[in-house]
Amino acid sequence: MKTSIFLFLGTTCAFLGVVLGAFGAHSLKTILSPELLATYKTGVEYQMWHAFGLIAIALMQQHDAQSKLLKWAGGLMFLGILLFSGSLYLLAILNLPILGAITPIGGVSFLTSWSLLIIFSGKKSTHQKHRRISRY
Repeated sequence: MKTSIFLFLGTTCAFLGVVLGAFGAHSLKTILSPELLATYKTGVEYQMWHAFGLIAIALMQQHDAQSKLLKWAGGLMFLGILLFSGSLYLLAILNLPILGAITPIGGVSFLTSWSLLIIFSGKKSTHQKHRRISRY
């Protein structure tokens, strides 16, 4: 079975989330203001949650490798990590508030991705329900 790109992206983002979290906790806490450090921490938290989301998508693809919903959901979730978390990292480190304008685009990517997963899970459970009924 072919490994999903989302497994690679998810595990890589999780690894980098740990690295960036440790960097923030040990190196940036003496440099950044408490507000900017909180912004940085939010980026790490969202990156980690959505890294696990990417891993979940990779696991779902084992059951439906050709699903366009899963492919779009994974792509948008990764884009969300780049835009949402990436903009928060840069905003905190560079102290450029204008970068905060990018963050909501990443948030919309996250929301769209999760919405696609809701649709996928609804379609799968409906399909399985009908399949069970038709067996009898």
